[in-house]
This record gives sequence, C-alpha cells and structure tokens, in this order.
Amino acid sequence: MTDITITPARSLDAGAVGHILSLTNDQMPWLPRVHTGAEEIRYAGDMIEAGWVRVAKVDGRVVGFIARWEQDVHALYVLPDAQDKGVGTALIDDAKTDSETLALWSYEVNTGATRFYGLRGFIQTDQTDGSDNDAGLPDIRFEWTRSKS
Repeated sequence: MTDITITPARSLDAGAVGHILSLTNDQMPWLPRVHTGAEEIRYAGDMIEAGWVRVAKVDGRVVGFIARWEQDVHALYVLPDAQDKGVGTALIDDAKTDSETLALWSYEVNTGATRFYGLRGFIQTDQTDGSDNDAGLPDIRFEWTRSKS
C-alpha cells in the first residue's frame, strides 16, 4: 500500500463513508442488519456534519474512516480490500495525537477488533450483555490512555 493520508471528512465524502460502513457490515455474518444502506449514508453525513469524521485516503480514494467526538470513538471502519495494510492503525494513531485518552465499544464476537485494539494499547474496562445496543450483541469497552513517561 502506498502512502496513507488522513484528513477531515468533507460533506462529499458521505457516500464513500456510508459505503465503507455498509460494505464492512455486510462482511460480518454475525452482525444483524438493523439499518439500510440509505440510513448508513445519512448517518455518515450526520457524523461528518458534526465534525466527527476523519478519512484515510490512498491514491485519492477514501479507504477508511474514524468517527470520534472528544475521547469517544464511535466508529472505525476500513474497506475489506484495504484491511491489514496499516489504514486502521493510521486512523487510531491520528486520533491519539490530540487525545490523552480514547474509549470505544466493540462487539465481543468481533475477535479481530479485540486483537487490533489490544495490539494498539487499549485495555478492556467493561463488558455488557448487549441489551443497550442496536444489534443486541454482547459488547466490550476498550480504553487507551497516553503513557506519562
């Protein structure tokens, strides 16, 4: 993979961000489909409008995004053909540059995400039975704190 560029998302990126969200969700057979593709694009647009989204681009193509409000990461998605090429790491590292802490929720069944976050210094701080999330799946809270040393 060539250079990864991280920039704030623009309103014109909503379609690409929604597509990444939808396509990636479709790759997870354990994830119930609770939103339509159109709803995911609208959600992407709302997050972009709120200023939460930064996109990762390779050769001008949006290949991933992170949605974050203050220390809370609400979404981190990378196109399937761009995974395992440093895109997710670049997005997390970018978020770490201006934060002392980051926190997020991930589904327990998503073992790839659990491994990904663990390798990047996140620790598990809580776990639920999933009764409070849209998918109804047990989830795990992860937190990262900048080292003081």
